[in-house]
Amino acid sequence: EDTREILKGQAQDALAEVGLTCGVIVRTAGHDHDQGDFVDDLKYLKRVWSEICEAQKAATPPSLLFEDLPLTHRLVRDQIRRDTDRVLVDSQETFQKLNEFAQKFMPDVAPLLTHYTGSHPLFSLYRVEDELEKALGRTVELKSGAYLVIDHTEAMTTIDVNTGRFVGAHTLEQTVFRTNLEAAVAIGRQLRLRNLGGIVVVDFIDMEDPEHQRQVLRTLERTLDEDPVKTRVTGFNEMGLVVLTRKRSRESLADMLQESCPHCRGTGKVKTAETVCYDIFRAILREARAYGAEQTTVIAAPSVVDRLIDEESDALADLEAFIHRPIRLQVDSSFGQDRFEVVLS
Repeated sequence: EDTREILKGQAQDALAEVGLTCGVIVRTAGHDHDQGDFVDDLKYLKRVWSEICEAQKAATPPSLLFEDLPLTHRLVRDQIRRDTDRVLVDSQETFQKLNEFAQKFMPDVAPLLTHYTGSHPLFSLYRVEDELEKALGRTVELKSGAYLVIDHTEAMTTIDVNTGRFVGAHTLEQTVFRTNLEAAVAIGRQLRLRNLGGIVVVDFIDMEDPEHQRQVLRTLERTLDEDPVKTRVTGFNEMGLVVLTRKRSRESLADMLQESCPHCRGTGKVKTAETVCYDIFRAILREARAYGAEQTTVIAAPSVVDRLIDEESDALADLEAFIHRPIRLQVDSSFGQDRFEVVLS
């Protein structure tokens, strides 16, 4: 309630400063922002509403008066803060559109926009692609040599902390404590980068000292305070796990940039070449009993055909003798390991 009253007072003062008599809704993202941020937001909304009213006067139905901004404009609107030094844009066309938008609706932001004309692509210059690869990976390396393992399922996301090659110069308890502190900071950053929502279970390395547990928890909470998305944290439970619940704001980074593998169908696993060979043998037997043919052709991935020629050659010869017809092997490099076809001719 105290926080609500503070936000209400800031909103009322901001309305008075901008000269508006309307009502406003302060969303959760407004928490920890000062009155200056509210004033900037209200000035922007006031200009947008004025534009809509002006467009409405000259419009004949049906007409589109307003639509949500494109991604680049939303980034400028939502992500630029007072501590932003500059915004680099490598497209001349996008820069011009953003500049026009900023001049009209966010004049304080316009001077920050810079058209980048360097020879190196922006993503390469600032290693954005490297960071994206890391944010999509299952393992996150920490500076000390420790690492996180992040697994996402339908029900929850699990984060496991491992010491890796970090052994430290002190006792085992101190090494574990320092690793968990470093991991707590990294976990907060990964939640934001990956935009992980729902239930997140963190398995820190076991600590004997209750004070160490409290410090790790406080570090995690401070890191999460920087997150604009609301996150609730429970303390260490009886199994030594920390459970977070983070509000789902939009698709996760993986959902936006990746799709399920057509071979493993998102499971991350495929049948072994040996298993596929025996699937092929059973398929040949079924086809031989059902249809009469002079020759059987097996089309499969290179790894499967290699195994049929080498380790399974005796079994293949026995099968040819059993069905009284030759079995021809054909490699198709486009096939996944668990895909094959049995063709009768």
